[in-house]
Amino acid sequence: MIFDNILALTLAETAAAPGMTGYGSWTTLIMLAIVAAVFYFFLYRPQKKQEAETNKMRNSLEVGDEVTTVGGIIGAVVSIKGETVTIETSADRTKIRVLRDSIRSIDVPINPKKEEPKAPAKLKKADKADKIEETKKSDDAKK
Repeated sequence: MIFDNILALTLAETAAAPGMTGYGSWTTLIMLAIVAAVFYFFLYRPQKKQEAETNKMRNSLEVGDEVTTVGGIIGAVVSIKGETVTIETSADRTKIRVLRDSIRSIDVPINPKKEEPKAPAKLKKADKADKIEETKKSDDAKK
């Protein structure tokens, strides 16, 4: 429906101004460039970023991690050999060999990442005003 309207407008422009054929082609090229930019920034780029994070997660698998597969199987990693991962799924010690690419997420890592302490945030204006008032009061008390 939208494309029909765009086509009708384009045809109307060319019919109304037959001498201005270059104008319609420039607007078409600009519109195509805008559509390509939208596809790149809203579809392609986020998908590649997510894919890179998933590959990083799968490459960081270690023995002992609790994982969930794409099929919904939950278990602990027992061994890793190349592209295959063996997981133990229950108290009965049932072992299943799956491909590394079939691991959806690491639920409980064996070696959790330690978070670095964050630097103190800059003082906000309200905090600065409070400190100024406190120093004024302490200066008045000294006098």
